[in-house]
Amino acid sequence: MSFRENPFKLGVASGEPSPTGFLLWTRLAPDPLNGGGMPPVNIEVDWQVAVDEQMTKVVARGTEVAIPDLAHAVHAEVFGLQPDRWYFYRFRAGNEISPVGRTRTAPANEHLLDGLRFAFASCQHYETGYYTAFEHMAREDLDVIVHLGDYIYEGAGREGDGRVRKHTGQEIETLEDYRNRHALYRTDKDLQAAHQACPWIVTWDDHEVDNNYAARISQDADVDVDSFLTRRAHAYQAYYEHMPLRLGAKPRGADMQLYRRVPFGRLLEFQVLDTRQYRSDQPCGDKTGPECEAVFDPQTTILGDEQEQWLYKTLRESPATWNAIAQQVMVARVDRTPGEAREFSMDKWSSYRAALDRFTGFLDEAKPSNPVVLTGDIHTNWACDLMLDFDDSNSKVVGTEYIGTSITSSGDGAPREDHAAELQSENPCVRFFNGERGYVSCEVTPDRWLSKYQVVEYVSRPGAPLVTRAQFVTENGQPGVQEA
Repeated sequence: MSFRENPFKLGVASGEPSPTGFLLWTRLAPDPLNGGGMPPVNIEVDWQVAVDEQMTKVVARGTEVAIPDLAHAVHAEVFGLQPDRWYFYRFRAGNEISPVGRTRTAPANEHLLDGLRFAFASCQHYETGYYTAFEHMAREDLDVIVHLGDYIYEGAGREGDGRVRKHTGQEIETLEDYRNRHALYRTDKDLQAAHQACPWIVTWDDHEVDNNYAARISQDADVDVDSFLTRRAHAYQAYYEHMPLRLGAKPRGADMQLYRRVPFGRLLEFQVLDTRQYRSDQPCGDKTGPECEAVFDPQTTILGDEQEQWLYKTLRESPATWNAIAQQVMVARVDRTPGEAREFSMDKWSSYRAALDRFTGFLDEAKPSNPVVLTGDIHTNWACDLMLDFDDSNSKVVGTEYIGTSITSSGDGAPREDHAAELQSENPCVRFFNGERGYVSCEVTPDRWLSKYQVVEYVSRPGAPLVTRAQFVTENGQPGVQEA
């Protein structure tokens, strides 16, 4: 087939590294913001994997069929490669060749790496800033990038409010809407560069579908379950079409399993969670406020029974020195109001108290090796101790939580030292708070975990320099946060 325009305008990506391979992704879309611009026919797409960036030493190749029903997206599963090694890849469709991406395999299951470098990020509202943080991330020479959700935002295009870019169209609900919104985000060159630099591990939060949705329940009270599940099915399909996920993640209607384990030998294992698809509705209403009786209902869940039991089983059986629990919303129970009044976000783990108590109790009883929770969602940086009793400053610390700010969401940030002091005085678990934009870069060795809070001082215009605002360490065998 001959293309009049470049069909690789959305770039390339890779993900799900294993000891023998990885997943390669692209989507043919010469007119990405208007449905893709492809004819309604199947197209063969060739892929190559090489050990050199010039693609002269090809070690694997294959052909996939890009079909209209999946928006001509390509998910190529590659096997048979060497463990713990960097590779390069590209695609060819007709007379067009894609950019070259860089990716890697995981180490052999029994191998203990000397170190692993990765970053985690979330919340990249296109309208509220430029993706300068991804520009810096792409230059960090990372082994992997973990995205914790809010890859897109579902709202209508808006003018004003300091918004520096604009969504196309109204609030998205149809499959075509979600495809075009993903494509808009994917056209960003800094985001494309970060995808080309190394493999990604992804999960979603709420805005990939609808703000603060809970399982089958929309944010909007007037939307019935059937209508919302139709919208959710559209959103899930478009998410799969645009993410470097294995074929087994392909949704079935309004259901899509994202929770999974991604091991890097005996050094680190990612347990990737989904705190949206299976949760109970937010107790006491979707707000920040005082606790009501529903917070303490033992039937209320944030993971769903099946995923929760999977997590405990996986942590018990994990052979890794470090267990990185990659998920969406804050686990640490934080009182958000100064003084005697006590208010909590009903969208976080803190208001699913039975599930939170089961989780911290499990960490105390089962003692999985070095559990470190990675969290996004909240548009601010935090470092927290996970405690058996968050109200008691002398309570036992059973785990660590590193919480990353947004890439752009909420616009230009600020350090907010005064608010940090208030939060820390109210909450003994909080060791660090910061309100700037950016991501968290982690360096993990058998002996310690170092988290570097990488920030950009503005996102309302391009070109912000990268600043390491703070660094914290978790030592092997010593749960909790220490200043580096």
